[in-house]
Amino acid sequence: MIKKLLFTSIFIIQCTFAFSATYYVAVNASDNNPGTKAKPFATIQKAQAAISPGDTVYIRGGNYRMSEAQIAHKQGIYASVTYLDKSGKPGAYLNYFAFPGEKPVFDYADVKPADQRVIAFMQMGSYIHLKGFDVIGVQVTIKGHTQSECFENHGDNNIYEQLSMHDGMAIGFYLLSGSNNLILNCDAYRNWDYFSETGRGGNTDGFGCHPRPGSKNNVFRGCRAWFNSDDGYDLINSFEATTFDHCWAMYNGFGSDFKSLGDGNGFKAGGYARRPASELPNPIPQNTIEFCLAVHNKASGFYANHHVNGNIWYNNTAYRNSNNFNMLNRLLDDVKADVPGYAHKLRNNLGYKGGKELTEIDKAKCDLANNYFDLNLDATDDDFISTDEALLTAPRQKDGSLPDNGFMKLKPGSKFIDKGVDIGFKYVGKAPDLGCFEAGGKYAY
Repeated sequence: MIKKLLFTSIFIIQCTFAFSATYYVAVNASDNNPGTKAKPFATIQKAQAAISPGDTVYIRGGNYRMSEAQIAHKQGIYASVTYLDKSGKPGAYLNYFAFPGEKPVFDYADVKPADQRVIAFMQMGSYIHLKGFDVIGVQVTIKGHTQSECFENHGDNNIYEQLSMHDGMAIGFYLLSGSNNLILNCDAYRNWDYFSETGRGGNTDGFGCHPRPGSKNNVFRGCRAWFNSDDGYDLINSFEATTFDHCWAMYNGFGSDFKSLGDGNGFKAGGYARRPASELPNPIPQNTIEFCLAVHNKASGFYANHHVNGNIWYNNTAYRNSNNFNMLNRLLDDVKADVPGYAHKLRNNLGYKGGKELTEIDKAKCDLANNYFDLNLDATDDDFISTDEALLTAPRQKDGSLPDNGFMKLKPGSKFIDKGVDIGFKYVGKAPDLGCFEAGGKYAY
């Protein structure tokens, strides 16, 4: 009986995969086509109408010049060009993948609906996997306070993988609601809204995550953010905790010519502006920033941003930021009372050549152990294999993971090797090293 049930289960699984369909989208195609490889659809929007859970849409390489006529959904001031509201199922995602070996690029330079915020991809569905394409040129058309976005998420259990959002005026990735989403190996760079407000681009972050109540367990892993006019990663007004794992942030707050623009923090990990206590979540979430790298951001590399609780900071490396680690908090019941950081947990962090290394922290009210500032260890160039910042934007590895090169990796014999404390992650040697790279180990996540 057991063998019969096992055979039946395997047969059902095999049938599920056997009946999964494949569709294609290509430049200069037609949505009147059946979506086959020979006769592909022209748009992802049309492909969504055809697919079912477990199906895959392959997007062929080339430049997709998007038009206002392709705006799929308008609501209030929001104009969503591609509106994904169909969901997959557990174990049967809706897959929208770049065709292997090809690079699709979606260009929104011509999409300028008057007085509306442009959203290139509005993700309302769940169990959707997007992989391997670029979004460029997303516009801003409103002169006052506004923003546009390349991707906005509202669904659950979605995967955003190997996506590049660049050379536009919009936020790269933006989450307002949804749980268990993974943003994996994505890049957001050279994004600057020079049109609205003062032209500083003060709302244009690489990645924004502002989860509403109940939107839990969202993770950013292996992502990079550079030359975004505001911050690299922004968690302001978040009602649930978020994790940044093995992510890099560099040159944020600058234009590509190093002109000063917006705020310029690498990782802005929380805060609620001047919202009163009655409007804040209870409990206040603690965000986790682990194995991350912040380089030459205009303001702070790692910043608590007036948060009303501590965050968890494990094995991060900061280099050449105006402030490498800035733990500034505020009081719960006094919106104007900024105070040195409290309730933060810091382990195995490493900084070098910051304008200030550690600022705005009440050490007696934090949980600190084996950070470079606890150990009174000062770095020199000789501690690292390389400090060549050109390595930061090197091509990713074949599997999409971050470049594995010598930048800020510890040299054999560095004073920071084996100086950490065990926090539950794998390490090489007698104890963990300080910073985001473990000497002698492969940079993996």
